[in-house]
Amino acid sequence: MSRSIAYTSSPLLASPTPVWRSKFIVATMALAFAGLFGRAVYIQVLENDFFQRQGNARYGRTLALPASRGRILDRNGVVLASSIPVPSIWAIPEDVDRQSDNLKKLAGLLGLSLPELNKKLEDEDKSFVWLKRQVDDAVGRDIDALKIKGVYQRKEYKRHYPDGEASAHVVGFTNVEDQGQEGMELAFNKALGGRDGSRRVIKDRMGRVVEDVGEQVAPVDGRDLQLSLDSKVQFFAYQTLKEAVLMHKARAGSVVVLDVQTGEVLALANYPSYTPGKRKNLSGEQLRNRALTDSFEPGSTMKPFVISLALDTGRVTPDTPIQTAPGRLTIGNATISDSHAHGLLSVTEVIQKSSNIGTAKIALQMPAREMWELYSNVGFGQKPQVPFPGAVSGRLRPYKSWRPIEQATMSYGYGVSVSLMQLAHAYTLFGRDGDLVPLSLLRVTQPVLGTPVIKAQVARDVRHMLHLVTGPGGTAPKAQTMGYSVGGKTGTAHKQEGHGYASKKYRGVFAGLAPIDAPRIVVAVMIDEPSNGQYFGGDVAAPVFSKTVQQTLRVLGVAPDMTVKPQVVTDAVEESF
Repeated sequence: MSRSIAYTSSPLLASPTPVWRSKFIVATMALAFAGLFGRAVYIQVLENDFFQRQGNARYGRTLALPASRGRILDRNGVVLASSIPVPSIWAIPEDVDRQSDNLKKLAGLLGLSLPELNKKLEDEDKSFVWLKRQVDDAVGRDIDALKIKGVYQRKEYKRHYPDGEASAHVVGFTNVEDQGQEGMELAFNKALGGRDGSRRVIKDRMGRVVEDVGEQVAPVDGRDLQLSLDSKVQFFAYQTLKEAVLMHKARAGSVVVLDVQTGEVLALANYPSYTPGKRKNLSGEQLRNRALTDSFEPGSTMKPFVISLALDTGRVTPDTPIQTAPGRLTIGNATISDSHAHGLLSVTEVIQKSSNIGTAKIALQMPAREMWELYSNVGFGQKPQVPFPGAVSGRLRPYKSWRPIEQATMSYGYGVSVSLMQLAHAYTLFGRDGDLVPLSLLRVTQPVLGTPVIKAQVARDVRHMLHLVTGPGGTAPKAQTMGYSVGGKTGTAHKQEGHGYASKKYRGVFAGLAPIDAPRIVVAVMIDEPSNGQYFGGDVAAPVFSKTVQQTLRVLGVAPDMTVKPQVVTDAVEESF
């Protein structure tokens, strides 16, 4: 049986407590509270900024709220480039379980080997590393299903290009940061990109948002960009060009289609090309927009400009006879020639037969300054006024340095270099009755005024000559188009190589317009180094012109102006250089 204890009678409780002890305890507690209060004042008042900065550095984050990049559209509203949301994969390296059986599966889904993945996870930054950006949605779902600790996803925007390689050289592409790198994506990067917003948050060490702090700045989406291109015309032009380059085993080719009425670029295609969304192993040959960035000696396609100048100044008429016999002409120490002797030709026939001698004789009747001024007025030697990176100005030397032989060769396209875009632009002179319209890669909605260069009647006379080039006895019967009258000029030039010209390397060129009486379009074609037996512009470039004209005019709704099926002449006169 337990013994009862009376605690109230304990001598310890009965003994008096020293006063100093209670005062010491109270003083100690007061000092402790004073210390805590002082520390609170130090942190919250005196050094508040320092501790705020330290806290923000550890847990505060400013998240970018990405603006949606504007779309690129063709003239009819068809999407040529747009942004789609896709997952990007990132990780916190120190949290990733390296022993996980799923790590090898993760590497396979990311297109990496296991050592490559481990190398990424050994990055110096142990709190964040990109594993792969902008993966497919299906890949993102498969990675999410693996449930690997420390591996996360973030939504980003990836550019999508529905037209692929057909319009790649015009539209261009962006990098993984959604910044324009080529083409219109680069030229209008600022307008397309918009302005990102921001959101200030506090995150935990797992990267999860705990709370929002501060005000949120909303993003401003980029503006849509409407080009002058017609996606249907662009596709037909590209496919036709590609077939020609492959058939003639050429190095490359380009085609440009312009609207004569507005100066709009309806199509601009090059081959070889590339797929903007798949740029692995992309070469410079594929990337170059040759129609704008490459210049070349255009050969006989320059002859109509010399003839138009002579007509405009009254030095000749379309019927003025020019003696081209015996097929050779010596100027100083140099001799120029035609492919074969033509004898006495009218000015009209000089264009129809593409006579170098006839053109040179007409050119030498005029001061060099007048030729130079005409070439300059139609845009040769000047950078095209289009917002496209890398567009070249070509080469047109000052007229004061021209010797007679140089003036003669420049009249038929040697000694002067142009881009295909410049050549196509210059030919609008004949389609618009003597005035030159400004070029545009953007949709034009207002009437366009041209700059007068030659008389309207002169332009119509030259247009008639160009029409004869595509008929019997001309150098380009293969340019004829079912249902539409056409006109144009061939050009075949040796390629420059070193300090001279390659004997077996050529560029075949054709530039023309249609319909001939009321031109709506200009089409220029260049085939570089055809090597399958044919190389004349009338053989390699004119058929591309023919098919492109027919498809384009149909797309534009232009009524046919010919009811009789054209008869293609097979024994065409071989054109001069």
